[in-house]
Amino acid sequence: MSFAETTLLGAIAGITIYLGLPVGRVQRIDERLRVGLAMFSAGILAFIFMDVSSHGESIIEGTLERFKHGHTSFGHVVWLFALLAAGFITGTAGIAGVERTLMRRRRLSAPPIAGGAVGSLAAEDTTRLHTEGALARANALRTGMTIAVAIGLHNFAEGLAIGVSARAGAIGLATMLIIGFALHNATEGFGIVGPLGGVRPSWRWLALAGLVGGGPTLLGSMIGYQVDSGPLELLFYALAGGAILYVIGEIWGAMRRYGHRELGLSLLATGFLLGVATDLVVSYGGA
Repeated sequence: MSFAETTLLGAIAGITIYLGLPVGRVQRIDERLRVGLAMFSAGILAFIFMDVSSHGESIIEGTLERFKHGHTSFGHVVWLFALLAAGFITGTAGIAGVERTLMRRRRLSAPPIAGGAVGSLAAEDTTRLHTEGALARANALRTGMTIAVAIGLHNFAEGLAIGVSARAGAIGLATMLIIGFALHNATEGFGIVGPLGGVRPSWRWLALAGLVGGGPTLLGSMIGYQVDSGPLELLFYALAGGAILYVIGEIWGAMRRYGHRELGLSLLATGFLLGVATDLVVSYGGA
């Protein structure tokens, strides 16, 4: 398989993320559907977290096995574990710190409440509600884009697998990887827009979120065709895992106030199982 063919198929595998994104434009979503969609997306993210964690661990286990047989040093094992830890901490605590800083700056830059001692209470309330609504919308869109970034990191590592397989001449495996990742990426669009709640994103925002989430599949397949780097793949798995764990916690905290616990948990399980089902397509190809 040539580099051009690998690039084209990597693009196809990544572009399917746009299939689920238009759901974010649907208006008048009732509370139960909102909770269900958000928890469904959390289920998909939970599967991705399990997937990236197992892939990252397998890279370290492989190195540990080589150390066991005297083919590498213990320092190499420690270095890979340190890389995993650094990526995971950056993906969780790092994102949390950035979010907190952005929210603090937004509050400080928010317009003052109009009126003062001579202003009317109605004017103050209107301004306050408008400011709170703008902050809530910005926070929801920022959470959605954070999910897109986390998914993009995961998809970059998947793209590396496509590129490496294609370069090695394993056309059957590369083809099954592309089909499996394309099906899996189709569900990831729901993962991005599910937690937005009542916020209706613009088409421009959806286009950017799709590019951030799906574009790295193409980029990874191009790099994987040229470079095979276990540490690079491990780093992106670690970053993705940390970011996804952070986002799942955010979704869970946001949805608790709506109630509908049984519905939410049922849809969470459904999203997780759908992730497993699409991943089985990849496993069937021998990945």
